[in-house]
Amino acid sequence: MSEVTSETSTQSEDRQQAAEPAKTTPESHRGFPLDVRLIALTGVLVLMCLIGYISQPDTFLTESNISTMLRLAAAIGVVSVGMTFVIISGGIDLSVGSLVALSSVWATTAATQAYGPWVMVLCALLVGLGCGLVNGVLIAYGNIVPFIVTLAMFASARGLAERLSGRRTQVVTETGFTTFFRGDVLGIPVLIIMLAAVFAVGWVVLNRTTFGRRTFAVGGNAEAARLAGINVKLHTALVYGIAGLCCGIAAIMVIARTTAGASTNGMFYELDAIAAVVIGGTLLTGGRGTLIGTLIGVLIFTVLNSIFTQNHLETDIQQIAKGVIIVVAVLLQQFGTTWRRKT
Repeated sequence: MSEVTSETSTQSEDRQQAAEPAKTTPESHRGFPLDVRLIALTGVLVLMCLIGYISQPDTFLTESNISTMLRLAAAIGVVSVGMTFVIISGGIDLSVGSLVALSSVWATTAATQAYGPWVMVLCALLVGLGCGLVNGVLIAYGNIVPFIVTLAMFASARGLAERLSGRRTQVVTETGFTTFFRGDVLGIPVLIIMLAAVFAVGWVVLNRTTFGRRTFAVGGNAEAARLAGINVKLHTALVYGIAGLCCGIAAIMVIARTTAGASTNGMFYELDAIAAVVIGGTLLTGGRGTLIGTLIGVLIFTVLNSIFTQNHLETDIQQIAKGVIIVVAVLLQQFGTTWRRKT
């Protein structure tokens, strides 16, 4: 009888220990305080803006250029929201750029445009969501490494986009679509409002819901999360579905900004999104991250792009600079991890 009691108490303790990761929140992670990281990122952003102003004092901080930068940041910012969820959960998604391309092409086909602007919107969202769920199901239930699955989707989605469009740019003929999404609401561009809305919803889901807490738990320790009662496979599939949905929203933004759908849309979005997420303080190993940091990371790269463009610097130098920034950010993360272990 005592052996049964001892075994029962041991199982109870195991469950309690397994449940601990599921209760963690982004504010409860040990290490450098969240405020310090965000203050440092904000300082970098201010420094970048100062450099831009010094290099181009007449044009950089004008209302027109600021509006242009925010419009350009809108699509990659929304993609970065989905990427943040994926990386916090311990995964990676290399297919986001291709999903943006496929969603934009599918939404701008002549058949889709014939049914009106809101059918175009629905089509882009469903294509992005569907492809994201395919990624998630293959990863979660097929037990395939996320890198391989999303790399395969990266290639196949881009190829399907080329097939559907015939490698031609599909111009938007539905004026209602462009009139709305290229317009303003109370003087604020619709694209910027969409970016703010997606970030707000993403922040609430990640920090104030059970789904968000489970995302951190799965990324921190998937096995412990499973023992705590979380359906890790289903949750993983849903996280990739969110990433795909964000790609569909981003495709709508790209179509609105360029008034066209093309298989070349979303080029290098994988690099930009991962870079913004890493710069924002999200660990590539999963379990910790913040959407506010991701937003600042997106703005840092947007300002960097604007500085390079206004100073007529080569694109290859810009890509080198991004690569260096990513490496530095990862090194800082490793330093932070080592510092936490020592303390």
